[in-house]
Amino acid sequence: MMLILASGSPRRKQLLKSAQFNFRTDPIKISEIVNENLSLRDLLMDLAYQKAQGYIKTCNLLKLHGKIILTADTMVIFEGQPLGKPVSSAQAEEFLLKLSGKTHSVMTGICIFEPEKNIWALDVDETKVEFKELSNEEIKNYIQTGEPMDKAGAYGIQGLGAKFVKSTTGSWTNVVGLPMELLTRILNERGWDVGQKKLG
Repeated sequence: MMLILASGSPRRKQLLKSAQFNFRTDPIKISEIVNENLSLRDLLMDLAYQKAQGYIKTCNLLKLHGKIILTADTMVIFEGQPLGKPVSSAQAEEFLLKLSGKTHSVMTGICIFEPEKNIWALDVDETKVEFKELSNEEIKNYIQTGEPMDKAGAYGIQGLGAKFVKSTTGSWTNVVGLPMELLTRILNERGWDVGQKKLG
């Protein structure tokens, strides 16, 4: 079967490529509706589900025979509040100052859909990330690289931001944007063979 990654994230694409999945990307942009009555866990699954539904509406389902749709939504959570992608250098600095010397969570909701059998699978993974104490100079130098500006929480663990991380508890790939261990487990449990390496 072929996996369709309905996302434009280059990081998710690289993770799937590294795991040798049989996949292609087909990005979609939708207007997400944030239901503030949901828990963070349920909200992330709902956002991933919305993306999958939005993708399906653009497709001829007959052309999705033998395909599996994958969508995901990742949030950086600090003290119960999500930190999205910074809208300015000043906000990136604000986010990094908050994370400095503290532990935060990265949560990713994933949605997998097999159109042919109308089977849905949704789940969430969470990773704890501890930052070392950051100096103002380190933060400003990092922001000048431009790396923080398109990343939730204003850092990329797979890039220069790795130097800020003291420890992680849980999936490292989840922090990048797609929990590969969880994804692989779901695919294996459902018998969805997309050519992935067997993890663990």
